[in-house]
Amino acid sequence: MSGVVVSGAQVSYIGQDCEEIPEFLGRKYGRMAKRLDLSFNLLRSLEGLKTFSYLEELILDNNLLGNDLLLPRLPHLHTLTLNKNQISELESLLDHLAEVVPSLQYLSLLGNMACPNELVCKENDEDDYQRYRYFVLHKLSNLKFLDTRKVTRKEREEALVRGAFMKVVKPKDAKASSDAASTSPVMHYTPLPSGSRDLTNHRASITVVPGLKIGVDLHCASWSWYKLKPCSGNQVS
Repeated sequence: MSGVVVSGAQVSYIGQDCEEIPEFLGRKYGRMAKRLDLSFNLLRSLEGLKTFSYLEELILDNNLLGNDLLLPRLPHLHTLTLNKNQISELESLLDHLAEVVPSLQYLSLLGNMACPNELVCKENDEDDYQRYRYFVLHKLSNLKFLDTRKVTRKEREEALVRGAFMKVVKPKDAKASSDAASTSPVMHYTPLPSGSRDLTNHRASITVVPGLKIGVDLHCASWSWYKLKPCSGNQVS
């Protein structure tokens, strides 16, 4: 079939502008494919993955997948990249992944509104991104890599203690933020971690209210972070 590249157990169907996974892919390659690359398409649905029960790696970068993303149960999948899609609801996605991909070790969500780093908005800072990592690791404790970084022992410990309190909440003006993000330059991602990519140079505007709470100016960012205040048990937002 035109557009399909096969190498051993690796199947690629890249840049074909398809909105759903073609039926012939599953029929012809579903039982043999261990790695499937569907990046740079227009996918909004993953229904056609049902026959790919032996997948170990799934690359879905640069598509149109949103909060209604549904994967079939893929018990062998250890690598999933969803970079540059339209995902804004983090918790529902993580709960779904915990249920259907129990062997997942590497996840990348760069370029989605759900991942608060400078690829979405340059005013997100390293603290925003680190809290996101704690929350993801709280939900998916078996991850070894998240985005481009290896998960550290310290992060696992922090996620165990504080991860549940790092829940992200979408603000009312999320649509405006999403529209702004959609006009950003197209970024190309690789499915493997890269030590050369610097994601630590973040900037944000922080306002401190003594004795009460810490607020992050979200005129550009897409999330408010909530956590327990260590000294008093009061909630801060």
